[in-house]
Amino acid sequence: MSDQPASDHLSCSDCHQLNCYRRDKRFPDFCLSVTPRGAADIDAEIEKVKGLYLEEGSDRSMALAAAEIEGLYYGRLTRVEEIIAFAKRIGAKKIGIATCIGLIDETRVFVRVLAAKGLDSYSVLCKVGSIDKTEIGVPPEYKVQQGCHESLCNPILQARLLNQAGTDLNIIVGLCVGHDSLFIKHSEAPVTTLITKDRVLGHNPAAALYTSGFYYKRLLQEEKE
Repeated sequence: MSDQPASDHLSCSDCHQLNCYRRDKRFPDFCLSVTPRGAADIDAEIEKVKGLYLEEGSDRSMALAAAEIEGLYYGRLTRVEEIIAFAKRIGAKKIGIATCIGLIDETRVFVRVLAAKGLDSYSVLCKVGSIDKTEIGVPPEYKVQQGCHESLCNPILQARLLNQAGTDLNIIVGLCVGHDSLFIKHSEAPVTTLITKDRVLGHNPAAALYTSGFYYKRLLQEEKE
């Protein structure tokens, strides 16, 4: 029996042609751009999605803004500057910030930057509501510091308060893994990320991948059942 995965289990990470970008090579047989999966008609699906980009509305305005920023400023603007450029291109006036308490200083600087660029902001801290973790069933031993009140991160309330504030674009500043997922799920405004939390690597999670051949080779060690 072959150890090779079935073609319907292959995806973009298995491709070494990347022909979808420049069309200067060839599409592999399993390419998601040309090969249907299940009952899906890939050509029809592509046309349907293209229609969303062509239809006037928020999807089109965000897609055009993102492409314009990439084309004009590739490798020239920082993430902070790209977010500002994106906000202005989609007509966002009020910027919501869902911030981790551990990055409140960075958020304060970001608020000043937004103000300098003519953008209003409204920030909500992850500990808003001040609900102790045990109140939702988190065992006391899972507190970082035991024997005292320790508020849970509250991304749903962060999202709801930003929804009530009527923000046009919401920015994540260092929310924990999973908390960011909940925030995105409950946010009514589009969401992008300024800082992705990684407490070990100074909020640079890609460093673990860059060093997986040596310092973080444990990442590639198979887990035993």
